[in-house]
Amino acid sequence: MNDLRSLLPAELAARAHGAGEPAYRGEQVFRWLHARGIEQLDQMTNVPRALREALERDAPLAPLAMDAVQEALDGTRKLRFRTRDGRAIESVLIPDEKADRDKLTLCVSSQVGCALDCAFCATATLGFGRHLEAGEIVQQVYQATRLAGRRPTNLVFMGMGEPMHNFDNMARALALLQHPWGAAFSPRRITVSTVGMVPGIQKLAALSPAPNLAISLNATTDEVRDRLMPVNRRWPIAVLLEAARKFPLAHGRRVTFEYVLLAGVNDTDADADRLPRLLRGIPTKVNLIPWNPFVNERAPFARPSAERIRTFQERLRAGGLPVYIRTPRGDDIDAACGQLAAREPLVRVRV
Repeated sequence: MNDLRSLLPAELAARAHGAGEPAYRGEQVFRWLHARGIEQLDQMTNVPRALREALERDAPLAPLAMDAVQEALDGTRKLRFRTRDGRAIESVLIPDEKADRDKLTLCVSSQVGCALDCAFCATATLGFGRHLEAGEIVQQVYQATRLAGRRPTNLVFMGMGEPMHNFDNMARALALLQHPWGAAFSPRRITVSTVGMVPGIQKLAALSPAPNLAISLNATTDEVRDRLMPVNRRWPIAVLLEAARKFPLAHGRRVTFEYVLLAGVNDTDADADRLPRLLRGIPTKVNLIPWNPFVNERAPFARPSAERIRTFQERLRAGGLPVYIRTPRGDDIDAACGQLAAREPLVRVRV
């Protein structure tokens, strides 16, 4: 690990010991990095200069540079960052739709681009750039906190990339974010979404404590899902749902299934009747996501009509599923679900 923010407390303690300092210095450094979110090592006023210099030589800070912010009409803000090697990634700050609630959700990216090639997603058009390191993942949270003036209440790993494809860095980021010396997020406030990488779901289930799980399902037959999501050819629906059934759930928690509605593709009455049967036996809720268009000739889809969406929801409810329609947030700035592609923004950050 060459990124200081990616190191866990025990690893920082070992670095401190190697520099001739007592192990408790590791806790001090961790608190500066993850509780206070500092940007420069010389801000660690109670850490000896010699240790700061040793850490800088061995594992220098690799800060993300926030180079743009766009604000949508609904208050959603899209943040564009540059990594140290010049790659662009995006996060999205989403305030609650109801003004009387104090919820603020941050949608976090785990990769530069994505390798999974889902046909309806703008990020897939970028191809795969690289995995984000754990330190780059958590920095999205700390920088968004500074911008918003308060910490997000909820984190969702639903931004650019497939979290399970970058499992080791994602799991390390979870450990950093949940540590009581740092941001101390509750796992109940963190959701990890996957397109259906079954080994990743199994490894996520083994974490203690495990975060919430969301699965991007989007079809009720393998034939349709194969076309929309190539990952299904390796882990078809039956295999994916078996992994979901085995996922450990604390009292009151459910697996979320996300279902992007595509007109004439996966929104038929037959689909609505099949879905409750497929999910039977899984504590679940379903989020219906009307497809968010993006500029790309490879995506010949359309959003279903409002009437079709309501009918689909009603049939799912009749089948016994708790189901909700996700109102697009930030779609006027390409910040809604499936739209992140790090395009040139309209509004730049003032320096």
